[in-house]
Amino acid sequence: MACQLVIFDFDGTLADTFSWFAAALNKAALRFGFRTLSDADVAMLRGCSNREIIRFLGVPMWKVPLIANHLRHLAAAEAASIRLFPGTGEMLHRLHGAGVRLAIVSSNAEATIRQALGEELAARIDVYECGASLFGKAARFRRVLRRTGIPASAAIAIGDEGRDVDAARRTGIAAGAVTWGYATPDFLLSCQPDALFRSMADLADLADGITGRSPARVRSATGA
Repeated sequence: MACQLVIFDFDGTLADTFSWFAAALNKAALRFGFRTLSDADVAMLRGCSNREIIRFLGVPMWKVPLIANHLRHLAAAEAASIRLFPGTGEMLHRLHGAGVRLAIVSSNAEATIRQALGEELAARIDVYECGASLFGKAARFRRVLRRTGIPASAAIAIGDEGRDVDAARRTGIAAGAVTWGYATPDFLLSCQPDALFRSMADLADLADGITGRSPARVRSATGA
């Protein structure tokens, strides 16, 4: 079945927020009493799962929603400084022009994402499901499918972390991962996504359609 719906993560996938997030997390550490990170720590954690990162920081699970909400407020206050990765606009325009439905599922706030995208690009997104909890993306993916009426077999979810791949798996959606976000390419490969995208041009090629669940069948994305 051809690709009818692409569900994007925002931070680390469409927007270059890595440096901002690392700095904001250390500010949050002082407020919520967890471990601050050195540059070496940040580099090491790029090869870890989200649960491993939480354990390394020493954050009890009950604090995670509080910290996430705090980071959303910080992002909203600094939304004007958020920059999209080069080529993001062209990629979204190409997919939209090919008739592919577009959605964003993110832990960030919708207003922040819309401001970062700008009015024209924001209008290209059919569905926003924002404010997702750290491990709550699967439920949001299901809501996107219900809202669009598109079957899971005709959709792909694109993110930059292992939890994005896991959420797609639990929803029956093809899982795509980008190499320019938070997690390292090697870690993402260990999560066995259906496709690994190495450039915005590869993502734009989804306009030509995808089928099935095998990475070998998305050859332009994997470089095979």
